[in-house]
Amino acid sequence: MPVLSDTQIRELVYIEPFASNEKRPGVVSFGVSSYGYDVRVGTKFKIFTNATSGGTAVVDPKNFTNDLFLTIDTAETGRDHIIIPPNSFALAETVEEIRVPRDVLAICVGKSTYARCGIIVNVTPLEPEWRGKVTIEISNTTPLPAKIYANEGIAQMVFLKADRVCATSYADKKGKYQDQVGLTLPMVDGLGVDGLGVDGLGVDGLSAPSSQARVPAGSH
Repeated sequence: MPVLSDTQIRELVYIEPFASNEKRPGVVSFGVSSYGYDVRVGTKFKIFTNATSGGTAVVDPKNFTNDLFLTIDTAETGRDHIIIPPNSFALAETVEEIRVPRDVLAICVGKSTYARCGIIVNVTPLEPEWRGKVTIEISNTTPLPAKIYANEGIAQMVFLKADRVCATSYADKKGKYQDQVGLTLPMVDGLGVDGLGVDGLGVDGLSAPSSQARVPAGSH
């Protein structure tokens, strides 16, 4: 599967807003590169906390509830960053909306700037004909609090073009994360998402969970 170049990415992949990869002093780089596209992280974050309203917290992919997170929007706080507590993680979404062509698979890798600080970004592959803003997981593997800067580069998407078009795309099988709006928590087919609205956020939108007071100081 050949890798798409910068000119092919411009021609074949819908990315909006699309940016050139130019030098921006004091900013973690973003935009199209030789063989990939560096996406930006948006202003909305969900920071993991082990304090819940229902007793001992258990991480369950089949029932990952909103009260495990503190929701923060830097557009509301007036800061240019959030802080992830030591050995914790946050969910965020990209600034960019991406629409993957039917004969393309996108792979996400982290950026060196953050990786060298012990901050790891994880995104599963974007399947053919997937559409939306990408929900990304940002892990702080260090024993210290870590800053993540909103509206700056966070990860690189690499686009692989297949030799043959797939028989069934993500759109064909009506994937559960298609056209996701907001930060979408894990979902399993056939199971409801306890306490979440259709947009993956709490039923009250972007309000913080009741456990906010127990999150380490400086986490917003």
